Amino acid sequence: MVAMSNNYWEDEDDDTTTDANYGQQNDNDLVRQLRKADRAKEKRIKELESELVGFKKVQSERTVKEILEKEGVKPSAAKYILKDIDNVTPEAIKDWLHDNGEDFGWQPVAASKVSEEDRAAISQQDRITQGATTPDRGEDLEMRIDQASSPEELRRILYSE
Repeated sequence: MVAMSNNYWEDEDDDTTTDANYGQQNDNDLVRQLRKADRAKEKRIKELESELVGFKKVQSERTVKEILEKEGVKPSAAKYILKDIDNVTPEAIKDWLHDNGEDFGWQPVAASKVSEEDRAAISQQDRITQGATTPDRGEDLEMRIDQASSPEELRRILYSE
């Protein structure tokens, strides 16, 4: 049997966690935690950036397809437009169509030179003359009256029976 001493004193020299070392360990832990948090934030930033790129791509494709539909161009032209244009805007797409639209059978529509006032006047004239009797209808009615052979036929013509 071996006898052990019961010396319960603490020697400061045996303690490796002095105040100076303890402060350095806390600082090292803090730096590690900050670096870990920084890596997590960098990872999240990269995820968000890739998600943003995906959303921008979908938005660009949708914009191109909508404009191509309005202009009457085949939707298959969208892949060529997206390759050629970096910043997709309606103006950029229309410029691209003016430059390359002939390859896809697109012809630019000439701008109408009719002002809004003229359009309103034309619309008003259309509403007024819509129910009016035209010379052709009057001549046709006169001819049918002249050719009526009986009073019943004349009555049907006059009363539109």
